[in-house]
Amino acid sequence: MTLLAVAVAGRGLVDPAEPVFFADDEAVVRGTAAFETLRIRDATPVLLDRHVERLERSSASLRLPPPDGARELAREAVAGAGVKEGALRLFRTSATLVATVAPLPAGLDSLRRRGLALVTIRVAAHGLLTGIKSTSYGANMAAVAEAERRGADDALFVGERETVLEATTANVWWRDGDVLTTPSVAAGVLPGVTRAAVAELARGAGYRIREGEFTLPTLLRADEAFTSSAVREIVPVISVDGRELHRGDAAGELQRLLESVR
Repeated sequence: MTLLAVAVAGRGLVDPAEPVFFADDEAVVRGTAAFETLRIRDATPVLLDRHVERLERSSASLRLPPPDGARELAREAVAGAGVKEGALRLFRTSATLVATVAPLPAGLDSLRRRGLALVTIRVAAHGLLTGIKSTSYGANMAAVAEAERRGADDALFVGERETVLEATTANVWWRDGDVLTTPSVAAGVLPGVTRAAVAELARGAGYRIREGEFTLPTLLRADEAFTSSAVREIVPVISVDGRELHRGDAAGELQRLLESVR
């Protein structure tokens, strides 16, 4: 990843090549840190307040210092990068608060046109980290590697009795008529900031939202399916475990609506 700007609490903008995390930081020693990833659009961090609010909750749950000044640090990093589009990350560790800006991942538009091929990976309940945006993403990244080994783009986590959970870095949705379904937070998924924004936009567009615990066959019978996340935003799902899914209009409609959110 090429960093375009790095800002550190108490220091301001620093050289992106300069180390900013200490060797004894709990983020390095035990992977204990809270973080947020935001889309930058028109030089503005999208849904910044909501992301900072979740960062505050995650930091408190992990017994980290509060991320005071995160909004200002985020804006400083975006201004320092001098870009209209990009990906902003905020990190609250035991020792510091850091904001970084990087280019958007290459090929997002082509991925959205092509759609995601997913494979299922069974996991246990997330337990004490449920609802926390933590940097403990080792299992998720291992799942991505396994999905790619099996010729897919990403993994879809399923729990006991094939309960649908989420993708490795995204929430999952599917549509039946005018009903959009997404697993509930109670099922053990991350309460995505983009997930909440999509639900609001969908209701405004006339869709009904259904949350709960659902099994994989329910998703496979849907009229269409897609994922939502801060950087990729909405991406259609075209297959799960090699089984092709229908493509519909909701994903494109909601993506267009999401692009107006700041």
